[in-house]
Amino acid sequence: MRPRLLPLAAGFYLLLGSAGAIWIGLARGGPIPVTLFLRPAALGGDLLAGVAAGAGLLALWAAGRRWLPLARRLERRLAAALAGTSREEALVLALLSALAEEVFFRGAVQGTFGLWPAALLFALLHSGPRRDLVLWGAFALVAGLVCGALVVLRGQLAPAIAAHFLVNAVGLRRLASVAPPPVASGDPPPPLC
Repeated sequence: MRPRLLPLAAGFYLLLGSAGAIWIGLARGGPIPVTLFLRPAALGGDLLAGVAAGAGLLALWAAGRRWLPLARRLERRLAAALAGTSREEALVLALLSALAEEVFFRGAVQGTFGLWPAALLFALLHSGPRRDLVLWGAFALVAGLVCGALVVLRGQLAPAIAAHFLVNAVGLRRLASVAPPPVASGDPPPPLC
């Protein structure tokens, strides 16, 4: 991994998760109940629902990778951006992104504006002007709807966090393992966008 990527990502996700938590607290007018994140009595079923949803999203992406050249190009671009990322760093990134993004998008945005606006914003922020990034945004829309539906159906964030973590952990570890070797310090990094 590029030396500054993990600290920058950690800082970004800390800010995003904090913003989401503050938003939730202000919207609720007080402390955030633990039951927003998990219900111990239902934890097994909630995690199972999250893992099942995450596995479905991974199967959808695998089909896209198999049938869409655009998906394969996107993966090459993302793998280049992850050059030098260790398995441990990939798992840390997966956990940080799952927690922060679910607190912000499903906890705060969806809690305030509803499922569709949260999923659309999630997709928009995973998209970009390049055609391959538009595909990433489309997948993010589907993932945002799935994670949002988990929150609606299960009543808390744990299943969405589990699904998001599974998708990111599998994807980031796989991409990091096929990433080209990191560029020399004097060479410019490959562009992500």
